[in-house]
Amino acid sequence: MTADNDASCVVLVVDDDSDVCETLQTVLEVSGYRVAAAANGREALDALRRGLRPCLILLDLMMPVMNGLEFRAEQRSDPAIAAVPVVVVSGDHHVAEKATEMGLEGLAKPIDIDDLLQLVARFCGPPTEMQ
Repeated sequence: MTADNDASCVVLVVDDDSDVCETLQTVLEVSGYRVAAAANGREALDALRRGLRPCLILLDLMMPVMNGLEFRAEQRSDPAIAAVPVVVVSGDHHVAEKATEMGLEGLAKPIDIDDLLQLVARFCGPPTEMQ
């Protein structure tokens, strides 16, 4: 991410599956959003603690190093980053229930692109104009 990025329009994708991460990044960038990515919860926390303030975090649940539940607990305990919105994105058949238990919304994989873009627009506003 470059220094001139407006952090308010950055979506942070946290997923250990590089194909999922790249697909989400491509869809969001083509739609006009900026994207940062992390392969696990630890990387995401490190980026947030270095000052990244995305408009939304798309969080996978099952990841090595630090899973989504562990990430969310750490995020909520840190006042500097606790308010950053999070949506759970998971292939777990019970993603809606698990997200609700975490006090979050959930999107099931495979992700419907229209649902994803509506969700991101709700949290981040409309995408920037394509140049």
